[in-house]
Amino acid sequence: MKIQNPMSIYEKLNILSDAAKYDVACTSSGTKRKGDGSGMGNCTQCGICHSFSADSRCISLLKILFTNECIFDCKYCVNRRSNDVVRTSFTPDEVCTLTMEFYRRNYIEGLFLSSGILISPDYTMELICATLYKLRKECNFQGYIHVKAIPGASQELIQKAGFLADRMSVNLELPTAEGLKLLAPHKSRKNILAPMRLIQEGRNENSRELSLYRQAPRFVPAGQSTQMIIGATLESDYQIMKVTESLYKKFELKRVFYSAFVHVNEDKALPARTDDGPPLLREHRLYQADWLLRYYHFQADELLSEEEPNFNVLFDPKCNWALKHLEYFPVEINRADYEMLLRVPGLGYKSATRIVKARRLGTLDFADLKKLGVVLKRAVYFITCNGKTMYPLRIEEESIARNLLDSREKLPQEVRNLGYRQLSLFDDVRFRENFYEKDLCV
Repeated sequence: MKIQNPMSIYEKLNILSDAAKYDVACTSSGTKRKGDGSGMGNCTQCGICHSFSADSRCISLLKILFTNECIFDCKYCVNRRSNDVVRTSFTPDEVCTLTMEFYRRNYIEGLFLSSGILISPDYTMELICATLYKLRKECNFQGYIHVKAIPGASQELIQKAGFLADRMSVNLELPTAEGLKLLAPHKSRKNILAPMRLIQEGRNENSRELSLYRQAPRFVPAGQSTQMIIGATLESDYQIMKVTESLYKKFELKRVFYSAFVHVNEDKALPARTDDGPPLLREHRLYQADWLLRYYHFQADELLSEEEPNFNVLFDPKCNWALKHLEYFPVEINRADYEMLLRVPGLGYKSATRIVKARRLGTLDFADLKKLGVVLKRAVYFITCNGKTMYPLRIEEESIARNLLDSREKLPQEVRNLGYRQLSLFDDVRFRENFYEKDLCV
């Protein structure tokens, strides 16, 4: 519905920050750029998103939509064209004012800017580019900016935004083209993948330029990411992981984000509403498996198959793989190579690295592993030191599974409680001490 009276910037902020809360693809890291002293802000290599809410969403960026008006009618989206909601849009000046004032008050360290489609993809992308240009060139803002590329926008506008932003992302929306056709018939997989390819090629070309000219402008230095909604369509975990693996290999993405489907609309094409809430445990398992693909040298076909297409609800993906492949275990800590150590449940890549370095100085036993900070709660069932287990064990799936269940797997609080609460910029926030991704290291 159209509004008659002009809104204040605070009213717009209330509406457009709330409308942006369903987009989870906002973790920011991977770029380092010092301020040159003439502007405000900087980027650090370790990432600027250190604060997480109770539902583990990053909140240290000012996360807003440029507009919640949209020409599309995606069945799962709260901002779809047919919904009767209050519509509004920022101007480039308003986004710059909000970003600079929030930054000066130390509320944020950067900007995450997404948008509905106002009039056309090109028209919307032009407004976003104008906003980024004003922030960078007129306001001298040198902090982190993550912006959404609008599928269907021209190549020139995507490239222009890429030289002004640190990270760009294009939402895949749904795992398969069939799901997209069912729930978002106005969108096409081709239009979504085209800007992904453009960003990838632009980054590769920019890398060659920087190798020759150190002062060349940087194009999307923190890389690109994407997001897909989980549970709105019938894809199995196996299909989702195969799509994820393909995206990492073909488009060199930094991250794929998974958003548990939330019922915000009533539509016969959507799953029936239940009292169970969003499939948060499934989302958690996908993140754990995603971590294995990126850092632990696993393949999607090793974790799942067409015969077993979904993750075990009782065990994390790496532990479940180990239980199904006991022929590789127990692993001798003093002889196993680094890649095999990574496959031991309970050993992360830091622990594996410490083990490889420490055993150069002598033979390790279980006491040494504890001194190195290795957590043995799960690993103890899959390793030996000098050919001996820590205590007598039966290397059998049923026996190990029973012991692991008795020790109770540690899940994120929101998964344990199976509750759900959307993040708002105006909420009181409970900050977490530990970075969420540590929970995903299995």
